Amino acid sequence: MTPAWHGSSVIEGEEIIYAGQPCGFLVRSGGKVAYFAGDTGLFGDMELLGDMYEIDVAMLPIGGNFVMGIEDAARAAKMLRPRVVVPMHYNTFELIKQDPEEFAQRLQALRIDCHILHPGEAIEI
Repeated sequence: MTPAWHGSSVIEGEEIIYAGQPCGFLVRSGGKVAYFAGDTGLFGDMELLGDMYEIDVAMLPIGGNFVMGIEDAARAAKMLRPRVVVPMHYNTFELIKQDPEEFAQRLQALRIDCHILHPGEAIEI
């Protein structure tokens, strides 16, 4: 488990209920390392994760507002140094509308591959 900087509550009627500690995950399997950032903002220890692990794929939120936006997610990718990034947590409603192609162009400048997946699609790492 890794940190994730994000609120963690649900609202039921007038009551705000704590829903647990937000987190991300580093998973090692079949000689590969995947980082699922979860719902998070940018944080400095992402650089430490990039130093400690050779990350094959990083799944990073780009939606902004509640999580990293495109600029912060590109900065996170630079810190993590993965081979491939898959953007997530965007365009499900107006408040987190983003252009994943713009994100892919920013990563291209960093020489990091970006795979934009559509619902139901998958990639093999």
